[in-house]
Amino acid sequence: MKNIKFYGIALIITNFASHAQVTLNADGPGGVGTYELITNALAPGTANGAIEAPDAIHPTFGRHIAEVFDAELNKNVFEFYAHVSNTPPDNEPVAGKTDRQRVEIKSFAPSPDNLKGTIGETVEYKWRFKVPVGFKPTTSFTHIHQVKAVDGDDDDPLFTLTLRKLSNGATRLELIYDKDAAAATIKYQTPNMSLFEGIWVEATETIKVGLQGTYTIMIKKVSDGTVLMDYSNPNIQTIRPAYTSSTGVVYAANSFIRPKWGIYRSLTDIANMRDEAMRFSDFSIKELTTTLSAKEQSKDADATIQFPNPVADKLQLSEVITNQYNGIIIYDNNGKEVLSNDSISENITVSSLKPGLYIVKFKKGNTLSKGIKMIKK
Repeated sequence: MKNIKFYGIALIITNFASHAQVTLNADGPGGVGTYELITNALAPGTANGAIEAPDAIHPTFGRHIAEVFDAELNKNVFEFYAHVSNTPPDNEPVAGKTDRQRVEIKSFAPSPDNLKGTIGETVEYKWRFKVPVGFKPTTSFTHIHQVKAVDGDDDDPLFTLTLRKLSNGATRLELIYDKDAAAATIKYQTPNMSLFEGIWVEATETIKVGLQGTYTIMIKKVSDGTVLMDYSNPNIQTIRPAYTSSTGVVYAANSFIRPKWGIYRSLTDIANMRDEAMRFSDFSIKELTTTLSAKEQSKDADATIQFPNPVADKLQLSEVITNQYNGIIIYDNNGKEVLSNDSISENITVSSLKPGLYIVKFKKGNTLSKGIKMIKK
């Protein structure tokens, strides 16, 4: 057997599949504290880092997320509170920002990897929510769900569900897409808000993460399954690459995407707003393409897959890889898919790739390995 030198690049296979889905439900009186319950699911090990709430601004009210019993679902659910009647009103929990208010839950950088959507992965977000009858959205924005990118161009969410009042007084729920800071905002669907008031609905949102990704969302009544929103896009950018704006701003590539839920609204129309309480339940974050299960991995759960790095014209794979996987995908440093094979061999030709940094993922059926860096000479 030829003696091959390896240069320290490795993919460690561990059993992530058992953590491919995280669910969050209220456990009611006698259970874990509400903030602690949420944080244990979305950002374990942090000091309530999964919650953004104006508790310090409005301390007399206490925590702005509670667990209450819901008669329609016949179980405990989460209730989010946003106030404008107190002085000062509940403001953004960030110093100096008084033109908006926020009470949201999220996954973020310290969260486990299975709660972050990275290039090549497909993630599914599910949750239930109930817009209260008479809810008063603003003419600016009232976000109740966001899919945010992290690092680089990450100010505006990629996808948003926002409640909005129009100049004629009508109200609606808008599905919004922002490709990047330079692109115009697109509103893909705008059903009347009245369709959602006073009833429980269930949303299912599925995103394939990539520059040529996919996006679907369906919202239906919990009571009878009636579909109230249904949108699908088979070719849409769902993460932002590195780029330089027309004004010279240099953005790094996004590292991952992650969800947020709650109430985030402008206070510019405060005279026409009211205190609100919105209910949420049955949160789920699930990786649909994930790492392989323990049974599909080698007997050694910490087996190391290696190949020579940097790579010239041939990517040389070990038997460990070829025995476990049946395909390969390579992405460039901006997250664009540049090579995809539904078969695998000991030598993969990569001579067409330009010199630079790439991410390699291996396939078995619909599952993907975690990414491994490859340097092309």
